[in-house]
Amino acid sequence: MSQPESTSQVVVPTWVDSSLFKGMLRGIERESLRMQSNGFLSQASHPQALGSALTHPHITTDYSEALMEFITPPQDSIEKALDYLADIHAVAHRHLENGEKLWPLSMPCMLDDNEENIRLAQYGSSNIGRFKTLYRRGLGVRYGRRMQTISGVHYNLSFPDQVFEALQQHESDEALKSLSLQDYRSHRYFGLIRNFIRLTPLVMFLVGASPSVCQCFMTGRDHHLLPLLKGTLFLPYATALRMGNFGYQNSAQKQLGIHYNNLSGYLDGLQKAVKTPYAPFSRLGLNDEQGEPIQINDHVLQIENEYYSLVRPKQVPQAGETPSQALKNRGVGYVELRAVDVNPYSPIGIDENTAAFLEVLALHCLVQDSPDLLDPEQEQIERNQAEVVNRGRAPNATIVDAAGKHPIEDWARTQVIKMQPWADLLDAAYNTRMYSAALAVMLNRIDEVDETLSAQVIADTLEHGGTWGFGSVMALQHATTYEQHSLSPDTLAYFEGLAEQSLQQQQQLEQDTSISFEQYLADYR
Repeated sequence: MSQPESTSQVVVPTWVDSSLFKGMLRGIERESLRMQSNGFLSQASHPQALGSALTHPHITTDYSEALMEFITPPQDSIEKALDYLADIHAVAHRHLENGEKLWPLSMPCMLDDNEENIRLAQYGSSNIGRFKTLYRRGLGVRYGRRMQTISGVHYNLSFPDQVFEALQQHESDEALKSLSLQDYRSHRYFGLIRNFIRLTPLVMFLVGASPSVCQCFMTGRDHHLLPLLKGTLFLPYATALRMGNFGYQNSAQKQLGIHYNNLSGYLDGLQKAVKTPYAPFSRLGLNDEQGEPIQINDHVLQIENEYYSLVRPKQVPQAGETPSQALKNRGVGYVELRAVDVNPYSPIGIDENTAAFLEVLALHCLVQDSPDLLDPEQEQIERNQAEVVNRGRAPNATIVDAAGKHPIEDWARTQVIKMQPWADLLDAAYNTRMYSAALAVMLNRIDEVDETLSAQVIADTLEHGGTWGFGSVMALQHATTYEQHSLSPDTLAYFEGLAEQSLQQQQQLEQDTSISFEQYLADYR
């Protein structure tokens, strides 16, 4: 669907009706470290009362044992998704032990010098449980365990089939018109992904909230960060250091050439990476001196999920399917927007404004033309991302695109203004003003750079004497919010039932000893 380009307003085709967008679904995944009362990373195991991290659908762990992950099921409104996430936080907080709290920032709380004290996530003695822990051990060997303490927010979003049916009906290209709905849906979602990648600098500028880090995170690493005050490092105009060189970066992955121009090319690239040995990882070896495995394999990626990207095409896997097989068999079902820092001012890590902004942005990315993303443009986008990550709030920060070089505020304002018609449509579909209000908040951050989350984080870090001081003040505030959050008897019973059920499921998996772990791993390798 071709849209006339305009710096002021996007023209919405007359056939687009707000009712098309009823039926959008969104789910949220939020990560948060457990910290001890002294501010150091928790050394305790995942609380038993919360159930099994292996099999619980909503409360699990990610890379390290102390990194909790809260996952909502898909919801038909933003309010319901945020309410569900708030319930999960309140339930989890009830079962934290020894005065532990949830750390509110994307970059970690206090880490000591010994990386071994960043415990790998444990999933029990079943083959799948041990495999998951081994994958994390491999990540630690490859990139260092400090990486396994970074938290983010992933926003999952799907559009209803009637949107794709209407878009396809109005295509002028006969080849696109003749695609099956599944293939056309995948085609449009890949267009969304390419446009989202083009606009990730905007996301980092508007919702980036990691302009500084605790000095302990940089132990043993070369860096160009400056001291903000004792124990805290920063860059004066940074927005989202988590999204830069200190986050998950993999030089091996850079050479993969995985592209988002179509589903088959994307899957081919992933498969190649999972099967291609990479010399620096081969040198690490597969086993330690005791003969214990230290990584799943020595390939560019141990498993598909190791490919770290800012946005992912997703399909819910069925029993026994890998993520790639699910995509191949049923096409793209939703997108996972991953370039989002934890908002330290929200007790649940994300607020209504960010959620609504991401949905307008995603719709905007879906309906605009989306040419193939080729290497020269990809390299320019990466330069733009680095500019925003490291100095996005600088008075002379610039973005370069096909039209030339722009001051970041001008470029960002142009992009947000183009989204307004889609915000109006979503407001009409959901009978709300939430979407337009969110864009107004974002325009205010563009006009007043001190209103950005990253600027506020720096001001509050200074006020509270450092990362630890600011983080602990917010953690305490959030803990009070969780305690005051009322959980209905039904909700409490539901989560208690899930915890019990998940422990039973883990036990069942552990009783299956028909194949040894050594054989299980050999079969995978």
